Amino acid sequence: MHTILGAGGPIANALTSELTSANETIRLVSRKPISTNNPKVSWVRADLLNETELFAAAEGSEVIYLCAGLVYDIKIWQEQWPVIIQHVINLTKHTGARLIFFDNVYMYGLVNGPMTEDTPYHPCSLKGEVRAKVAEQLMGEAEAGNINVTIARAADFYGADSMNSFFDMMVLDKFAKKEKAQWIGNPNTLHSFTYIEDAAKALFLLGQTPGSGNQIWHLPTAAPLKGKAFLEMAARIYDTKPQYLIINKLMLRLIGLFKKVVAGTVEMYYQYNHDYHFDSTKFEKAFNFKPTAYDDGILKLSKTMYKKQN
Repeated sequence: MHTILGAGGPIANALTSELTSANETIRLVSRKPISTNNPKVSWVRADLLNETELFAAAEGSEVIYLCAGLVYDIKIWQEQWPVIIQHVINLTKHTGARLIFFDNVYMYGLVNGPMTEDTPYHPCSLKGEVRAKVAEQLMGEAEAGNINVTIARAADFYGADSMNSFFDMMVLDKFAKKEKAQWIGNPNTLHSFTYIEDAAKALFLLGQTPGSGNQIWHLPTAAPLKGKAFLEMAARIYDTKPQYLIINKLMLRLIGLFKKVVAGTVEMYYQYNHDYHFDSTKFEKAFNFKPTAYDDGILKLSKTMYKKQN
């Protein structure tokens, strides 16, 4: 039994597809209903903030994937992440299942050079502080021998089945409509993006590999490119002009006055105004995995968008 906590989000959906292709038995756990026509895929309602509901929903699990995404609001993160993580730790102890936690890179803060699994935690944002505490708590339980946990980190992702990604929403979707793209921060700095299908395949592999437990893995991600290179590549693939508007920190603040989600990105602006180099060498070597090249990933997405429009 593979149980996905926080089902319904882009990463969870991509992982569900991978597990389904492998004919695994899957339990989707979320607050909102998820319909499925596959007899090996079931949905159970549970609120991750309610430990009783969570225990009932995940009973019998062998591998538990925590793919939950909370509202992009620091107060909610500070209030709810500690509760959710403690509940999931208790659940992991109760079931004896392996836990795979889908994580981001906020805890590293501003890094001068590549981010690796050994990069120390120096968060420079409140959200980063929350994620650092979560990671430290999970690995502390692992080191004490209480649980078997794998932390799987990804860079900013692209290729989601929703517009949850900066690159999908502000660049690819704009170019698909022959509109001017938007780029946050400095387009002359390096940035890494994880192709969501690669992330899902990697999570699946980690779930199939017990020896990958009790450590941190960076999910397979192609080498970084400058923002300008991404924009020019995407424009070429979508057969449009590489025109774009640069969104600076002041503009984010102004937009954030009207959109709370955007306001939550202001403290993360450092990720877009400095080099953001995510290194996944460890995973690539261990699993002999070659990340999808950016032009291949964008081309595939352009064809998918074309089919939807026609």
